Amino acid sequence: MKKQHTLTAYLLIGIGVFFLLRQLNIPIINNFHSWQTIIILIGLVLIVHSYATKNNQNLFSGTIVLGLGIHFYGLAYYSFWIDHWGMYLLIVGIAFVIRFFQTKKGLVPGLILVAIAVIMIFSVRLPSWFNWIYILIDYMEKFWPILLIIVGIYLLKKRK
Repeated sequence: MKKQHTLTAYLLIGIGVFFLLRQLNIPIINNFHSWQTIIILIGLVLIVHSYATKNNQNLFSGTIVLGLGIHFYGLAYYSFWIDHWGMYLLIVGIAFVIRFFQTKKGLVPGLILVAIAVIMIFSVRLPSWFNWIYILIDYMEKFWPILLIIVGIYLLKKRK
């Protein structure tokens, strides 16, 4: 099989297994009959394809899709799951770190995103001597579009 068809083959196998398990109606996996499971499946397929073809192109996106699927599944089925915007930063940070292990690129942004995410997720429970973080969070929540504009302008200027 050519490498260009392996992604399609893995995707068809994964979707086939999903629908076969759904048809068999096994009681222990009834909670996995949801759109979140298909998102998780697509993420796993991208990651498996990346490792099988030794092409790290889909590793980053596969990790993000898998992380989003797990997050949405956790929100739907577990009452203890954290519903905070910092989880999305955490997913992207983990994707950078996982990509680093294969390509040796992206460790610093990954660790920064993971650190920011952890601080933001647990910022509600910080001791009183961390009041400066609350002020910083308020500014970040209010002016985050300006940060996107600045990063976009920087990337435009950097290319030239």
